[in-house]
Amino acid sequence: MKAFRLASTLLGALVLTTSGMSAARAAPQTYEIDPEHFSIGFQVQHVGYASVIGLFLEASGQFVYDEETRRLSSGRVVVAADSVFTNHKKRDGHLRDRDFLQAKRYPEIVFEAGKFTSGENNTGKLEGTLTLRGETRPVVLDVTLNKAASYPFGHRKHTLGISARTTLLRSEWGMDYAVKGDMVSDRVEMRFELEAVRQ
Repeated sequence: MKAFRLASTLLGALVLTTSGMSAARAAPQTYEIDPEHFSIGFQVQHVGYASVIGLFLEASGQFVYDEETRRLSSGRVVVAADSVFTNHKKRDGHLRDRDFLQAKRYPEIVFEAGKFTSGENNTGKLEGTLTLRGETRPVVLDVTLNKAASYPFGHRKHTLGISARTTLLRSEWGMDYAVKGDMVSDRVEMRFELEAVRQ
């Protein structure tokens, strides 16, 4: 009888400990995007000859994510509009002006994350809103989780490596300069590469 009671006690303790571990693993965690490993690129066709490829050089963000359930609770990314860069000073000035980003009037481009739908092979779709030039519209990103592990050097914290892509129609945010005649494509292909560190 004593052996039975001891076995029952040990089993109960094991169940409680395992449940506690599962709950801990399932708890949402805050992830901060590492600004040194955050690339935002874009590509736009120019008169049908070739694409202009550019970057936004300054951005920050964080999100709350549960790796166990793959549920995203919240997320926000802020991009400095005047950090646009295409390796051409005059063109970059034009992109910051009223025909495009109006960076002085609207210095921040903001993405607010919404629902994340998990797919196969560490992929998923992230719905959210993009505020650009003072207008907020829905966007959907195709997301891939590349890696989730402790960083091998430096901070050595648990880190997620993420790639994401989407295509925007810039005219939906009032940027219709040279759209007529397809001189500059309305379609803007966006690409995001980032490392996010668990806090």
